Amino acid sequence: MPFDQLKRRDFITLLGGAAAVWPRAVRAQQPGKLPTIGFMGASTPAGQSDMVAALVQRLRELGWIEGRTIAIEYRWAEGRDERYSEIAAEFVRLKVDVILTHGTQATLAAKRATSTIPIVATVVGDPVGSGLVTSLARPGGNVTGLSIVSPDMATKRLELLREVVPTLRRLAVLLHDENPVNVEETRQVQAAAAELGLESFPVAIRRAEDIAPAFEGLKERADAVYVAANPLILSNIVRINILAVGARLPTSYIAREYVQGGGLLAYGPSFADNYRRAGDFFDKILRGTRPGDIPVEQPTKFDLIVNLTTAKVLGLTIPDKLMALADEVIE
Repeated sequence: MPFDQLKRRDFITLLGGAAAVWPRAVRAQQPGKLPTIGFMGASTPAGQSDMVAALVQRLRELGWIEGRTIAIEYRWAEGRDERYSEIAAEFVRLKVDVILTHGTQATLAAKRATSTIPIVATVVGDPVGSGLVTSLARPGGNVTGLSIVSPDMATKRLELLREVVPTLRRLAVLLHDENPVNVEETRQVQAAAAELGLESFPVAIRRAEDIAPAFEGLKERADAVYVAANPLILSNIVRINILAVGARLPTSYIAREYVQGGGLLAYGPSFADNYRRAGDFFDKILRGTRPGDIPVEQPTKFDLIVNLTTAKVLGLTIPDKLMALADEVIE
């Protein structure tokens, strides 16, 4: 073969190989299209505003400026599980570069919609048990992200609730009973309640219309309500807390956003911190790292949030010890 033809063939081969390893970010930033995150909001813009702000700020720190070096397509499920599949399908049609999800159900829907677009789960229950990843250290596939699973959370929350409500004897557990993570959390809560000598019973909801009927009669049956975290709850949090206060029922939650909406207290991983850390996942993926090679991370920051205004309305006194431990007091 003539030398000039050989050089041409080698050049084409080299060019093809380079394209295969060329970081996604470099290719995506060619004229006409910014690298794009498909943001699958589980709740509403108001319900997840702190989370969005934390993510956008971290991306900016890493050089990804919304509207200039990266685009974010926001869609909101508003607590309706059926919306996840619709949003995921839309993101596939839009050919986004990465999909952000909140919660196990949303992540499962995204994974069903695509096996090639990387998915970063920001707040997910048991990623291994739900089949989202092969292992935390080596997820495999196209899903990675941050879990909120942490041992003994249910026991800790009930102990804190009993500090504020020393007369606590009967506990209602409000959950979305079609959400497998909620079902497992309820099992853990009821086991923890039994160990603490408390009676407990589940109260199931599946739609926003179920919320008001769920609270009917609870005042006579329960001394407090443990509310399992899910997008349906978060999307209707103000309404739920108004009903709880109206029934004179203290509430316990997993995260700040629920107490910000009028709940009594929350203890658990910081959702906003998880979203901030998700920015690093997007940075790695957009620079060429495969999601299956990025380990799933677990919570590192836990917050105790107390709503003093709600406590006063309910006629409850927050012990000084708890006030000293609180990361934030809402007044």
